[in-house]
Amino acid sequence: MSRSPGSARLRGPLAALAAAAAAAGYVLAVRPRLLNWGASSQEAAGPLPGDELVRTPRMQSTRAVTINSPAAGIWPWLLQLGAGRGGMYSYDLLENAAGLGMHSADRILPDYQQLGVGDVIPLGPDVGIPVRRLETAAVLALGGTMDPRTGKITPSRGAAASPRLELGWTFVLQPVDEHTTRLLTRTRYDYSPLPVGLILRPVLEPVQFLMERRMLLGIKSLAEGRGRYQCGPRRP
Repeated sequence: MSRSPGSARLRGPLAALAAAAAAAGYVLAVRPRLLNWGASSQEAAGPLPGDELVRTPRMQSTRAVTINSPAAGIWPWLLQLGAGRGGMYSYDLLENAAGLGMHSADRILPDYQQLGVGDVIPLGPDVGIPVRRLETAAVLALGGTMDPRTGKITPSRGAAASPRLELGWTFVLQPVDEHTTRLLTRTRYDYSPLPVGLILRPVLEPVQFLMERRMLLGIKSLAEGRGRYQCGPRRP
């Protein structure tokens, strides 16, 4: 049976309406859960140390997990973050498929417990993110200016560099009581020119959610002494 000309004319507008509804559903319902996974509304909206690295972000996420450990028991896992160090406690297989060389540790590594402002945490071959703020057992803030064309990150904003991505990535430990801690992560981005964001948002936000959620749960498992969170092959 052939369709009427009227129904054929409606297909285009109905498809556009369905696409618009799906996009609105993502923006209103799904995206806030990705950006603020595990965080309370107060944690997501409130200021955190490290916000000063990107003062006027176009993109921001806040994620959190409760860990049954004092902050001092979580801090060593953060200090050894990085490729060739303690890894990222996330999906090693996915990271290594991108050639990052991640091998997440299942123990504290004494050789990687020294970290200072200005040090660079490696994220892969020839790519790293500088430490910008460090408060023992409280704040580890990373950030700088990335050239999206190369992935290189420098500690400060380059003169009139474009395109560019200003980024801040902060880990904050907030004690609940002497045996319990909230671990929060906050990322903030600014970018130039504006089309850079149109490319970054649909790719960066879901991928970052996937990897960072796994990281938080991995750190929680390790700090609570429950062994590996299947972050990848064991280190020798």
